[in-house]
Amino acid sequence: MASFAGYAIYLAGLRQRLVEPNRASWLIWGTSTTIEAVTYAALNPRTPQSYVFLLSAAACLGIALALWRRSRWSAPDAVESLCMGASLAAIVLWLVFREAFWAHMLVVAVVPVSFWPTWRSAIADRARERSPAWGLWTIGDLATLLLATRSGSQDVGEYAYVFVELVCHASVWFIIGLATINPLRSFGWRDGRLRVLDAYAPAVNPFRVAENHLGKAVYAAQGFVAGERIVRFGGRRVSAKRLPRRLLGERDRYLQVAHDAYLGPSGGIDDLVNHSCAPNAGLRFAADEVVLIAIRDIAQNEEITWDYSTTLADDSWTMGCRCGAPACRGVVRAFATLPPERQRWYLARNIVAPYLRGSDQATAERVA
Repeated sequence: MASFAGYAIYLAGLRQRLVEPNRASWLIWGTSTTIEAVTYAALNPRTPQSYVFLLSAAACLGIALALWRRSRWSAPDAVESLCMGASLAAIVLWLVFREAFWAHMLVVAVVPVSFWPTWRSAIADRARERSPAWGLWTIGDLATLLLATRSGSQDVGEYAYVFVELVCHASVWFIIGLATINPLRSFGWRDGRLRVLDAYAPAVNPFRVAENHLGKAVYAAQGFVAGERIVRFGGRRVSAKRLPRRLLGERDRYLQVAHDAYLGPSGGIDDLVNHSCAPNAGLRFAADEVVLIAIRDIAQNEEITWDYSTTLADDSWTMGCRCGAPACRGVVRAFATLPPERQRWYLARNIVAPYLRGSDQATAERVA
């Protein structure tokens, strides 16, 4: 029950955008848990553990589906590719060679590798995975391990998968903080309804997503003052050589962050912030993050926008613009195509990608 309560809480956090899980990890977990359930049932028919694994697999796949529906595909990195290859090998071992035991053990080896993107993400920012679900999964794994122990079997396959998952879940719980399991911080009846995970959400959601003439748009649910941080842009770093070139214009959710690198879609609110030729926000680049900041006061219920050209070096990329600003350029192009006075305006506010700035002297000569 603890494990399934964890899945319900994690889904609630996902719906409220309180967690930022790795999509590929959840796909791997769903696949590996499915293989584990089937191979475990083949080795240990009609045991309660096999039914628990099947339900867990369905929950993992449900979360993976929810994540994939919110964001576009991006090619897996080396670690994710290794996990997917091992999962495929386990399926081949089981279906083709009927080696249920070795397929089972290969899945056991895949699990800790598939946790690597989640560990990396949680270490970088604990808020991305701050959910009581990790504590509940740890408790659920411990209960399942005790159940397997009481069954009396000494087969290594009986314990290996559950023990590895117990260690992996516990490690994430340790990273994000053991206090996250505190039910008083996770649940409560306030303002006439049950609140879930309020301890980890902002007091007021600063954003509102609604439709306008461009489609989905992000509006300020509260005011922002000039210079205030609005949202951090997420997504995985992708080499320019691996960029899906078929994505153009409005369908493109990739953000250029270097001459040869992009940030892929995060699946979060940052993917929905529209372009404007007269923006009220801009991107500021730091050593380890890209942050959208207000470049003037933004009133409540005003759409939040930034100028896509301030990160673009690719001369071949264009997007038709219908932002409606009095000085709308009609087409969004590379930063170098902007009028010199507009380039100077953005440069003075430090909202131009560093790789477009060059040296201060060279930039000044170019836009003079």
